[in-house]
Amino acid sequence: MDLDSLRAKIDALDDALLRLFNERAGHVHEIGRLKREGGLEIYAPEREEKVLKALTARNEAIGGLVNEQAVRAIYREIMSASLALEKDLTIAYLGPEATWTHQAARNKFGTSVRYAPQFSISEVFESIARGRADYGVVPIENSTEGAVNHTLDVFIESDLRICAQLALKIENNLIARVPREQIHRLYSHPQVFGQCRQWLRVNFPKAELVEVSSTARAGELAAAADDAGALAGRMVAELHGLAVLESSVQDQVNNATRFLVIGPRDCPPTGRDKTSLMIGTPDQAGSLFHALEPFRTHGLNLTKIESRPSKRKPWEYVFFLDVDGHHEDAAMKAALVEVAERSTLVKILGSYPNNV
Repeated sequence: MDLDSLRAKIDALDDALLRLFNERAGHVHEIGRLKREGGLEIYAPEREEKVLKALTARNEAIGGLVNEQAVRAIYREIMSASLALEKDLTIAYLGPEATWTHQAARNKFGTSVRYAPQFSISEVFESIARGRADYGVVPIENSTEGAVNHTLDVFIESDLRICAQLALKIENNLIARVPREQIHRLYSHPQVFGQCRQWLRVNFPKAELVEVSSTARAGELAAAADDAGALAGRMVAELHGLAVLESSVQDQVNNATRFLVIGPRDCPPTGRDKTSLMIGTPDQAGSLFHALEPFRTHGLNLTKIESRPSKRKPWEYVFFLDVDGHHEDAAMKAALVEVAERSTLVKILGSYPNNV
């Protein structure tokens, strides 16, 4: 077939796809109406992950030329448009625009919903609690630097629940509007400096490292300077018109950050879930071991534990846990009853699909 014939076939397929997209949108609109009448949540992460897994499996079964990542990206935007049809969703995130949290939020919810940048993680939580946003996206841990303590601390007082998670590969770049040899000062977020410690020691041993609130702010400052650069993502460079002088400067190749989606409710069981919770224990020898033992006896895998000051009295701590399973599962229910009997505090932060 010649070029014009192939293009004509593609045009015909595009027309068919548009008709199908709009037919799908009609069904989505009706689902939204039924959800609103039944008082159900518009965003259903458990359904979303089930659909994406089924689509990628069917694509593989037919020997599709489009890879899994591309299928997910395409349907992410279809689902984003669908969410916008069901409800004018607002997603709060740790701003400003072009932060890694902004990129994570867009990866999760697509480009068709409304985004509301917040000045702090606390304000992300508050915007949902006060009804100014439907959901929020916050960082919880980095594979190189560990837990994001501010997020853990806000959970101590908040009644919001974790309803989804996602992981984003973090590639920090050296960006600036001046040549590399003119850079005597670098701006970035403290976690990014930690992720690039070895690279900085070799490449900029004498540069002044200036910690700022976000990588987006770092890019903004670098754009206004004649002797400075920033360590940030490509989205920041594009936003501020900066050149990428060196790509992927983080010390660990597989550097990733895990983000949480927070909202008024968690999601129902999917068969492959994770539960996050917070516990307090008596101040006595062996109390933490005693409190955690029910997870072992009920065959539940404890995948994470972090301690934080309780903020209630000096030297009192609470422990944040991630456990494989849903809090409605029989084994988890039984374990949590026993944990509660051995603890001074048990607070479920949410159960959500274990897709990371």
